[in-house]
Amino acid sequence: MNLDSTASELAYQSGFGNEFASEALPGALPAGQNSPQKAPYGLYAELFSGTAFTMARSEARRTWMYRIRPSANHPAFVKLEHQLAGGALGEVTPNRLRWNPLDIPADPTDFIDGLVRMAANAGQDKPAGISIFHYRATRSMERVFFNADGEWLIVPQSGRLRIITELGILELAPLEIAVLPRGLKFRVELLDPQARGYLAENHGAPLRLPDLGPIGSNGLANPRDFLAPVAHYENLPQPTTLVQKFLGELWACELDHSPFDVVAWHGNNVPYKYDLRRFNTIGTVSFDHPDPSIFTVLTSPTSVHGLANLDFVIFPPRWMVAEKTFRPPWFHRNLMNEFMGLIQGAYDAKAEGFLPGGASLHSCMSAHGPDGETCTKAINAELSPVKIDNTMAFMFETSQVLRPSRFALDCPQLQTDYDACWASLPVTFDPTRR
Repeated sequence: MNLDSTASELAYQSGFGNEFASEALPGALPAGQNSPQKAPYGLYAELFSGTAFTMARSEARRTWMYRIRPSANHPAFVKLEHQLAGGALGEVTPNRLRWNPLDIPADPTDFIDGLVRMAANAGQDKPAGISIFHYRATRSMERVFFNADGEWLIVPQSGRLRIITELGILELAPLEIAVLPRGLKFRVELLDPQARGYLAENHGAPLRLPDLGPIGSNGLANPRDFLAPVAHYENLPQPTTLVQKFLGELWACELDHSPFDVVAWHGNNVPYKYDLRRFNTIGTVSFDHPDPSIFTVLTSPTSVHGLANLDFVIFPPRWMVAEKTFRPPWFHRNLMNEFMGLIQGAYDAKAEGFLPGGASLHSCMSAHGPDGETCTKAINAELSPVKIDNTMAFMFETSQVLRPSRFALDCPQLQTDYDACWASLPVTFDPTRR
């Protein structure tokens, strides 16, 4: 049965990177000691580490769990015949790519079976890089899953999700995101008939808030708006299939109990959610654009200061007030590699073709920017203050080149005419007119 004596199932704790503590039974958290000889209620103490033991204290991620059965209580895993969709990575291409939304499966499909790999920039046995997936689901998971290859950043585009984890429950809707630590056990249930969205698997340093530098101490995503769940456990002696993703392959074993049996916990290696509508957008009030890095919600750094393994960047509703300025995103070539998605509305750099649920990929030094129609309108626009509203685009940005999967290169959703959106840009140069 489900028990939670401290709060409702959907109570949350706020703050990013804090030391959280939660107990579903009073006194279940040991006082002053992480692994006492006899834990309260006859529970087992278990350490859940998300970073190496010797990391600097400011970088360390770990959570102590107090559970009915230790996670070690499982039989051997067996490789599953049915593996993740998407296939191997395809050939390297410098070309700009764009996809229409993937179809929702006709057959009953849970969150894991509905994953399809779209691109990656490193093998899943490497301690850095990212893999990018789309997900489509038409039924709730009955099995439990954990990912040994990296943490997951889930970005819903349609359909609400209920994510049951070892540390509590998260409910997630479009315009919200969730991050699930590497190795955390969870199950995804659907709150609507179907769901679709995006997923970045981060193989590198855990995601964190970016430094603000000259912005100061406020702005962008504020720590208080990140929510972690409260303890919520199941004491269910019933058969449960436990699936893990290990170096890109799916393996499974059969348990005789629910693994969601953590009665209390404390630490900072936790699942969390964030409402993108709470992002405090920073922009110019004079002229020109800040770089798009000003829209960074979360970042996974590398050993090179300022060079990200993964940046999660959003383009939310905002006021445009810059004077004498071309207001859409400027034409540019970039060291980074940009995989973009659209959650709702229209993206202000594209008049058509970039649809909610769709995606695009612009690789390192691949020239891109607004299409012809958007550019012409922007050049001739009356530059009064204007609100860009009812939109939410995002970008998974990474310093390493992304290779599309074989599926992504062969699927019918790949737009074969994407380059044409820039072909209509006229030559307006006139050496006699300044």
